[in-house]
Amino acid sequence: MKVLISGGGTGGHIFPALSIAAAVKRRHPDAEILFVGAENRMEMERVPAAGFKIVGLPVAGFDRKRLWRNFGVLIKLFRSMRRARKIVRTFKPDIAVGVGGYASGPTLKAAQRAGVPTLLQEQNSYAGVTNKLLAGKAEKVCTAYSGMERFFPAESIVMTGNPVRSSLLECKMSQKQAKEAMGFDSSKPLVLVVGGSLGARTLNNAVIAALETSGKLPFQLMWQTGKSSEKECIAAMERLKPQGVKASAFISDMAIAYRAADLVVARAGAGTISELELLGKPSILVPSPNVAEDHQRHNAEALAHRNAAIMVLDADAPQKLWPAIEKTVSDASLLSSLGTNALSMALPESDEKIVDEIDKILSSKR
Repeated sequence: MKVLISGGGTGGHIFPALSIAAAVKRRHPDAEILFVGAENRMEMERVPAAGFKIVGLPVAGFDRKRLWRNFGVLIKLFRSMRRARKIVRTFKPDIAVGVGGYASGPTLKAAQRAGVPTLLQEQNSYAGVTNKLLAGKAEKVCTAYSGMERFFPAESIVMTGNPVRSSLLECKMSQKQAKEAMGFDSSKPLVLVVGGSLGARTLNNAVIAALETSGKLPFQLMWQTGKSSEKECIAAMERLKPQGVKASAFISDMAIAYRAADLVVARAGAGTISELELLGKPSILVPSPNVAEDHQRHNAEALAHRNAAIMVLDADAPQKLWPAIEKTVSDASLLSSLGTNALSMALPESDEKIVDEIDKILSSKR
């Protein structure tokens, strides 16, 4: 059994792809898996580190603001299509799986043209352009939200949810133990602010502004600054010396961090939302405005409309985010209802459900 998996660019695409690959190997230990990613993107490091082979395409995303820069993008796309056709011809996959991201388009298009069955995994509540273009010839489209018929053929849609890192679900610590393991007082509420691997300037600026104007915080704060803002945030910590606040560019064990937190403040990427749902964590979501099709706002709205999260728009964050944090973390009833409602939206064992669909497709083709 040969499986081609393509996509990446961000952790939101890479983690589901790796989860699917691991699930394929659990069920089919002899399966041969090849990843196709975008050159110079994070998948070129993360995938080999997880023990899988990967080849890169010179593909890049379109610049929607500076259209004159897209001439070079088109050349890279043409080269990527040629290389993708060669990869499909050489590897001879039984099925190709696309998880979104720059490399997914050329790879899945080449597979479809070669008659290879394809499966798409759409993480967001508002479908990406690549998956919408590929869906017409895909056998199945695995989604995490209802109402996706407005983007994809209804007969091809399967609700599977988004695969997440298994380590997050395997943590058996109590919240008290997790707080103590992270160096916090287990008797006080803890807010986790996390902006992803690069951090989120809006979240970081809101924290710095609050620390500068607040006296003693009514809660503890675990703050992942991200690499890009690390120096600025650490300098603020050294200047202000706030009590009960720990800041770092990265949190090495997110499973313990999630378990310890009473409230999570984060961007609204699909992967983050799936993690919050599966763990039943109350959250305040600040959608990034700098993503295609404004899909993070659609993701956050899907939870906010069901009282499973609180949404604060990026433009409103300087004035509204910190008051929302203080109000929410001090309201035990609100925290409980947000967590319960988030958990009710969770779709567990998504990776296994996706492999079920892969097996069904291959059985029907045989």
